[in-house]
Amino acid sequence: MVVIDGKALAKTVREDLKEEVDELREKGIVPKFAVILVGDDKASLTYVKSKNKACRELGIEYEEIILDSNIEMQELLDIIDNLNERKDITGILLQSPIPDHLDINKAFKRISPEKDVDGFNPANVGKLCLNQDTFISCTPYGILKIFEAYGIDVDGKNAVVIGRSNIVGKPMSMCLLNKNATITICHSKTKNLKEITKEADILIAAIGKKHFVTADMVKEGAVVIDVGINRTDEGIFGDVDFDNVKEKTSFITPVPGGVGPMTVAMLMKNIVKATKALNSSDNL
Repeated sequence: MVVIDGKALAKTVREDLKEEVDELREKGIVPKFAVILVGDDKASLTYVKSKNKACRELGIEYEEIILDSNIEMQELLDIIDNLNERKDITGILLQSPIPDHLDINKAFKRISPEKDVDGFNPANVGKLCLNQDTFISCTPYGILKIFEAYGIDVDGKNAVVIGRSNIVGKPMSMCLLNKNATITICHSKTKNLKEITKEADILIAAIGKKHFVTADMVKEGAVVIDVGINRTDEGIFGDVDFDNVKEKTSFITPVPGGVGPMTVAMLMKNIVKATKALNSSDNL
C-alpha cells in the first residue's frame, strides 16, 4: 500500500513551473492571474489565500477582486468582461460557490475560454468531452498528474466516481474515459452503491461527506482517490475512512495532503499554459 504524497508532488510541479515563469519573464511576458470572490465564505477565503501564496512563490502576478454578496448579476458580468479585455490578465477564476441569486453558469460562460484556467467555460468543457486540448478543471487535472507520477495505468480499468458535480465528478469521468477506463458515475440516487464500488479498480470519492467510503465498499488492491474536504471542529476529513480503508488499497490519497495541493499546482500550470497561448505568434 502506497500513501500518495500530493504535497511533495505539487512541490515538484511548482518547481518546474517556476523555471517556465522565469523564462517567460526574461522575454518580458508576465503571467497575471485574477480571482473574483463574491461574499465572505470562509472556505473560499482559505482557497483564495492558498492561490495567492502559490502565485507569489512562482512569480505570477495576482489580482484579487472581492465583491459584496449583494452584487447584481450584470455587475459581475461587467467585471468579467473588463478582465477579458485587459491584455495584462492571462488567467481568470471565479471562486465558487457564489450567492444563490447569481447564475454561476452564466458567469462561467462569460469568462473568455482563452483565460478560463479553471476549465468551466462550456467551450472548454466541450473540448474535454471531445478529447481535444483544453484547460482541464484543476482537481481532475491534479488526479491525472498523480496517476502519471505514480505509474497508475487506468487503461481498461473499472473506474468508479462517486459524485456528479460539474467541478469534479463530471470532468473527472471524462478524463478517465479519455484515458480508456470504463466509467461508472454514482450519486445520491444510485442503487446498490456498495456492489458497484466493490468492483472498482479505481475509486474516486467526491461527494462531500465525512468518511462516506468505508472498508466494506472497497475492492482489495484498489486505487482510492479522496477528493473530499470536510471541515469539522475536530479537523479536516476526507470522504474516505482512511485508517480503515488504507490496508485494502494499492494506492490511496490522504486528506489533507493528497489531492488538495495538486489542485492548486495544476491551476498554476493552467495559468502558465494560458499565458503562453495568449502570447504565441498566433495571438499577437
